[in-house]
Amino acid sequence: MHLNPLYYNEQHLEFAKSIRRFVEKEISPFINEWDESETFPRELYKKAADIGLLGLGFEEQYGGIAGTDAFYTLLASIELAKCASGGLSASLLSHTIGAPPIQHFANEAIKAQVLPQILSGGKISALAITEPGGGSDVASLKTKAVRDGDYFLVSGEKTFITSGMRADYYSVAVRTDPNAKGANGISMLLIDAHSAGISKTKLDKMGWWASDTAHLHFDNVKVPASHLLGPENMGFLVIMNNFNMERFFLAASSYGFALTCYEEALDWAQQRQTFGKRLVDHQVMRHKLVDMATRLTATRALLEDTAYRLGKPELQGSELIAQICMLKNVATQTMQFCADAAVQTLGGMGFMRGTKSERIYREVKVNMIGGGAEEIMKDLISKQLGY
Repeated sequence: MHLNPLYYNEQHLEFAKSIRRFVEKEISPFINEWDESETFPRELYKKAADIGLLGLGFEEQYGGIAGTDAFYTLLASIELAKCASGGLSASLLSHTIGAPPIQHFANEAIKAQVLPQILSGGKISALAITEPGGGSDVASLKTKAVRDGDYFLVSGEKTFITSGMRADYYSVAVRTDPNAKGANGISMLLIDAHSAGISKTKLDKMGWWASDTAHLHFDNVKVPASHLLGPENMGFLVIMNNFNMERFFLAASSYGFALTCYEEALDWAQQRQTFGKRLVDHQVMRHKLVDMATRLTATRALLEDTAYRLGKPELQGSELIAQICMLKNVATQTMQFCADAAVQTLGGMGFMRGTKSERIYREVKVNMIGGGAEEIMKDLISKQLGY
């Protein structure tokens, strides 16, 4: 696909090529096996770190990659999507939501200790916000952290936690002021995932099979107060600070999966013979492919405009937040449309395990729900636009 030179430079293109080679060599040949076994080798984190994938968006002094903007994230998301496994991408890159609160809000000693371990692929980071009774209603969380001298004692539950089973570090939202209501009285803590008092239960899912997803239970887990991420009782701001890039990544990935479905459908339509001619020679099929291409083109334009705005401090603010929410909805709807159209194009083969479109079809809904469901996005858009 043509890349607009107004947005991309030579470094962007070389990085995309390196991710493409990584996916072709280290992921695609094994992804069906990994998906069926519901896991992938832990060594893949180290291999991803070696090509700079884990360092995107993080400071160089901790092992990040200097000078990387949102276009690097966009290109990496598209290339990773070519293996057609959202579960692998979600777990391999769970640090993109787990580690930013550490980089932006931890004290210097914690940053220097923890971030290099994560960005080198040696340790795995996860974000633990969602609770069984809360879902997208973050402000209703009930997991509590009670101050006990130089420590907090954490009790409660978290669910749908990506990389929850094998993570080494959790960035956890807790309620530190039981008398405060809603978003007030919430804090963020960095918790060693191997601490006494943590129990983990594997969750089985419709899609994202290769992703490790867990329900966590905290029973008076002892956490040093120095592991606060940001000021005490100001954790809601930490959570909100994380959402923009999480939603952008979900949107970019959704576009990548939609593009993968389109490419598989196009390839099939050019080879499959029906009624004495290729599938693509039927007008109804050409129109279906055009509808997919049209939605992809519109989504790509909104993605690139958003990536551009993310790199311009003067364009930050409520309008950009609204646009990111719009982007997430548009991109996930494009993924839904293209996955459905691709499975329909492949016919019986589209229903068979092992085709890319079949796997992506099962993973549509998690992208539409994760990071804030469509309905939540629409409500947030209206608030950011002032009505």
